[in-house]
Amino acid sequence: MEINTSTSTGHAGQVLDLPATRASTYPDRRRWWILGTVAIAQLMVVLDITIVNIALPSAQRALGFTTIDRQWVVTAYALAFGSLLLLGGRLGDLIGRKTTFLTGAIGFAAASAVGGAATSFGMLVAARACQGAFGALLAPAALSILSTTFSDPKERGKAFGVYGAIVGAGGAIGLVLGGVLTEYLSWRSCLYVNLIFASLAVFGAMTLLRRENTRSRSRLDLPSVALVSASMFSLVYGFSNAATHSWHTPSTYGFLAAGVALLAAFAFRQPRAANPLLPPRVVLDRNRGASYLAVLFVGAGMFGIFLFLIYYMQQTLGFSPVVTGVAFLPMIAMVVLSANLSNLVLPRFGPKALVTAGMLLAAGGLVWLTRIGVDSSYASSVLGPLMVAGLGFGFTIAPSMNTGTFGVAPQDAGVASATLNTGQQIGGSIGTSLLNTIFASSVAGYLASHLSSATLVHGHPTRSLIGTSLVHGYTTGFWIAAGIFGVGALICGALFRSGPLRASESAPVQAVVEETSALAMHI
Repeated sequence: MEINTSTSTGHAGQVLDLPATRASTYPDRRRWWILGTVAIAQLMVVLDITIVNIALPSAQRALGFTTIDRQWVVTAYALAFGSLLLLGGRLGDLIGRKTTFLTGAIGFAAASAVGGAATSFGMLVAARACQGAFGALLAPAALSILSTTFSDPKERGKAFGVYGAIVGAGGAIGLVLGGVLTEYLSWRSCLYVNLIFASLAVFGAMTLLRRENTRSRSRLDLPSVALVSASMFSLVYGFSNAATHSWHTPSTYGFLAAGVALLAAFAFRQPRAANPLLPPRVVLDRNRGASYLAVLFVGAGMFGIFLFLIYYMQQTLGFSPVVTGVAFLPMIAMVVLSANLSNLVLPRFGPKALVTAGMLLAAGGLVWLTRIGVDSSYASSVLGPLMVAGLGFGFTIAPSMNTGTFGVAPQDAGVASATLNTGQQIGGSIGTSLLNTIFASSVAGYLASHLSSATLVHGHPTRSLIGTSLVHGYTTGFWIAAGIFGVGALICGALFRSGPLRASESAPVQAVVEETSALAMHI
């Protein structure tokens, strides 16, 4: 077999139209089945963030834990997932994406089974933490498999359109599925359902994925692992604590300060480490750096939709959990549509226009939602802005995921994928804590300013005043979330390069030569 290993180079480190992966020269005939396998795995990880939220009240009654303790079922997952993502991504680069993917999927299924069979609060929380740890292996491996399997711009656009749709709509799908399973089966089925997803993902991976040649001189830099894991743990915990307690408590600002300091130490070490956990070449590219920021802004702002609309539809409109989940279906449809459309036109227009327009659409949808009232209806006040916001999410997430892994050397694909997931996780933590705090203070402030003899019954606010104050809190949260997207549009729009992604942004010459040489030796 003849292999074309010719390259055209300019100055050191510059590449002119070189394939960065094996798939770029030899497309895998099974690549669309691989996409299906990756999509199933990613859907399992994403929907598990929200599907358990719907089941929490039922689980609380069954296991007898307090409302204060209930947050730990969610926080345990977030802490393990956010803390270990970069480690999981780098392990995928070092020991192989197939091995990491299978380990993550099997471990996630086992942890889900334990959680579903939990007989105590401690057992459930431990299972959720294990889910997060194995998810930190699975999510980066899934995205890096996708990025190294698809290199043709048109095919890559279609693949990332599907992936971006899952990332953007997975949370809403979790609400629908969680509501149906909880209402018609039990809260335990919200965890057991992962066994189905994991079985399909494992079968697909065993059948379709090839085991890569992982012989490498790189080693895991343990000080970097310790620094970034401790930093992410501190940040996620600090923001989670702020959401349930206060920004002024030592356990909030102390952990946040420690997280920032540890993150600065991690960033200081990376250029000086022999084998950096996150090579600076991955994040210093303008387009990739802007993509990582974009998913952080989306993660923070998107909770303005989920967090407050769930409360509004159930508490104000009187929807059941199942109806609430179904009410998000139009948004899911718009995310799927815009995610696939955006990545079809990405090769021609580039990420700058798409991501900026997507964030502005999301901001517009949230501003539109500020018109809701106590007597509003779903059709007149929620459906339209929900669809507009869904369009914005798809136009932002899918191109960001595509661009964030574009041109990355094969040995860095896992850590680049993990950086995207980390940005989304930290963004979600920031959004939850910030918006929750603003909502609570807005409701309290509105009640305090409107209390009078006419609004009190037996010393308590009337039902009408409580309902109005809640809506005031929701709309305030929507304004802040819209502001997050607006700021994101300005910053990311300034950072992204104009025009389509260029071949010169692909992997360094040395990485391409090493990959091509390894391919030649293998064949």
